[in-house]
Amino acid sequence: MANENTELQQPSPRTVVIIGGVAGGASCAARLRRLDEEAQIIMVERGPHISFANCGLPYHIGGVIEERDALLVQTPQSFRARFNVDVRILTEAVDIDAGNQTITLRDLQNDETTEVDYDALVLSPGASPFVPPIAGAELSRVHALRTIPDMDRIIEACDTATPEHVTVVGAGFIGLEVAENMVHRGIDVTVVEMGDQVMPNLDFEMAAAVSDACRRHGVDLRTNTQVAAIEEAGDRLTVRSSDDAEFNTDLVVMAVGVRPEVGLANAAGLKLGEHGGIAVDDQLRTSDPNIFAIGDAIEIPHLVSGATGFIPLAGPANRQGRLVADVIAGRQRTYQGALGTSIIQVFDTTAACTGLSQSAAERQEIPHQTAWISASSHASYYPGSESVTLKAIFDPDTGRLLGAQGFGRDGVDKRIDVLATAIKANFTVDQLEELDLAYAPPFSSAKDPVNHLGAVAWGIVEGQRHVASWRDLVAITDDLGIVDVRSPQEFEAGTIANAINIPLNELRHRLDELPADRELVVLCKEGLRGYLATRILNQRGFKARNLLGGYNLWRLAAA
Repeated sequence: MANENTELQQPSPRTVVIIGGVAGGASCAARLRRLDEEAQIIMVERGPHISFANCGLPYHIGGVIEERDALLVQTPQSFRARFNVDVRILTEAVDIDAGNQTITLRDLQNDETTEVDYDALVLSPGASPFVPPIAGAELSRVHALRTIPDMDRIIEACDTATPEHVTVVGAGFIGLEVAENMVHRGIDVTVVEMGDQVMPNLDFEMAAAVSDACRRHGVDLRTNTQVAAIEEAGDRLTVRSSDDAEFNTDLVVMAVGVRPEVGLANAAGLKLGEHGGIAVDDQLRTSDPNIFAIGDAIEIPHLVSGATGFIPLAGPANRQGRLVADVIAGRQRTYQGALGTSIIQVFDTTAACTGLSQSAAERQEIPHQTAWISASSHASYYPGSESVTLKAIFDPDTGRLLGAQGFGRDGVDKRIDVLATAIKANFTVDQLEELDLAYAPPFSSAKDPVNHLGAVAWGIVEGQRHVASWRDLVAITDDLGIVDVRSPQEFEAGTIANAINIPLNELRHRLDELPADRELVVLCKEGLRGYLATRILNQRGFKARNLLGGYNLWRLAAA
């Protein structure tokens, strides 16, 4: 990819029309103006706001972000003044004549249409909330959340009707953030999710930590549940599920997911991808060389697998907008794809992921191995240390890092960013062990959790670490022995069925209590004591594996 200092290769087009603002369109317009002071730039936005923090909408509902205006990154007036862009809000693009390079715009306030010529057209229409065909979804007390007006309607409903209970349908980013912020408002919440877990971008056991946080904070979380109908019941609503169970609620927020806005592109004859989004090349051009597309409406390659799909996140959209501006201005740049790096905080728990998940690797039949570690977010003797759990997905032969995930109360964000950088740099897991990361007691340990993760994963590649996963113990068979090397107090507080308790410090003197004819799986709280015990047992003639992530991870995922 060319750097920022590449000279312009050709004169920029005279007129550039950008359809849609927010992360992609607004970034494209601002970048293009910085590159070309002479171009005529027209930005068209169907709504009243051209650049707002849509990721912050749930937090204003809950009062975490107190001021509504804080969500407005740029107003139409400030954008015009700073970037000399012809901003047209409350205006809809209704037709593209690609042959004549014109686009028809309709003013939504007076219903008048105008035709505008373009030299380059950028489509940044985004995505719209998907509302499944549920009876009652059209009721006035059923809402979706995508824009500031959506947010305003939900806040007004909460302020005027003072609901005691809210139902959120869908347990992705928006659904869980809305649920948390309704709890902040003092409202009881039920979350209904059709799948068997929250946060489908996470692997099951990592998502289980988010589910645990929801339930600990009073959210009634119902997975494997599908809403069949929403009905009015006096001054309340009744939600009925597909198994004929029902409960009463006062407000419903649909957060099932989003679908790319491709109507305009499809009507113009632009090629769509295999998943129904706008198809683009490595310069984000559509099938028409004068039309570009960016953001949530396009299909892009995953940086690890190469498979195309949707990655509807603000970061990629922002970078795509800047790249398209560069290309329009004559710079030679290409788009490689995205990792889908993402993070969420739900109450006291943060969960994040980057690159390929284990479930995606399985679906795409990509060879992979996994490793988990749990470690302190910073030096355990310094106040405030919390446990952080990390997972690596890697090539079993080369050790190339394919993906990573993590959860905890502190320090997850910086670890996932390091791991995302490592994936982008094509690191192998042994290189993670060698990373020179900042250490001081308030911030990390001398052996950072990322170093620790790399050491465990590389030990698996080399065959030096004998490990088991939580999945291996979902169905325990008679030919497997379970050894719990925690203290008797920890053991009494909870363990895996049929486990034998021999504390680590007593293990060498109690080997005769172990079944020599069975494979052993050793567990502790998070994995470290189990690893030490496994080393002892394998050198004493036993066949033993360490349960990665320990009892804590198993309890979340399998108990």
